[in-house]
Amino acid sequence: MRFFIEVSYNGKNFHGWQIQKNTNKSIEGVLEFCLSKLLKAPINIIGAGRTDTGVHAKQMFAHFDYENQIKKYYLIHRLNIFLPKSIYVKNIFPVKNNIHARFSAISRTYQYYLTYKNNPFFNDILWHCFYKLDFRIINQASHILMHYNDFSSFCKKELYKTNNKCKIYRAFWTKKKQYLCFTIEANRFLRSMVRSIIGTIIDVGRQEISITKFIKIIEFKNNRLCSPKVPAHGLFLSKILYPKDIYINPFHG
Repeated sequence: MRFFIEVSYNGKNFHGWQIQKNTNKSIEGVLEFCLSKLLKAPINIIGAGRTDTGVHAKQMFAHFDYENQIKKYYLIHRLNIFLPKSIYVKNIFPVKNNIHARFSAISRTYQYYLTYKNNPFFNDILWHCFYKLDFRIINQASHILMHYNDFSSFCKKELYKTNNKCKIYRAFWTKKKQYLCFTIEANRFLRSMVRSIIGTIIDVGRQEISITKFIKIIEFKNNRLCSPKVPAHGLFLSKILYPKDIYINPFHG
């Protein structure tokens, strides 16, 4: 059977989601190890995407295959005892065998949090921004993104020649008392795309880049033109949406 596992995590002490050759400090690696131990079988998990070093997730899904039935609540309870406190398993449920955590997803939503005030209690999850931003202008720049589908200007250099097309459904800023939040939803994201977009919009908001130049940066499709990325610790993968018919029963396991 194929199972989905839903997790949230604080990425501060991990080298991203994906297993890497030079480190064992990945979310994927820790989950695989714990699942394999508890299920007494080698388990390989496939995530809905990759988050970079230091990036967090309010909601991440992955799938794995296991030939026996699972005692859902018992396994969730045991995993949350076994896993480090920075990773929390929310749910495990069966899905149809042709469903893929990455390729079956309809959309993904990221949120980035920044604050103008240095607060030692929030330093791991909010970026302390030194620049006062024009709220109207940063929202204007964000809305422009939805008119384009090629984001080559905001991808990592080594991925420059791959498929850089994405459909952005929403992109906007909200203002709270203590912080600003940028929300962006798309069918897919390029590696480091969100942090590169935000870094460039920050420069628009502090009037280092005009709206006209921001549009040219997008249209030139040259990743040497975008601003430096914002730090990873303010970024959260917040939601992943799937079709309703992936589930074996209407109660999602």
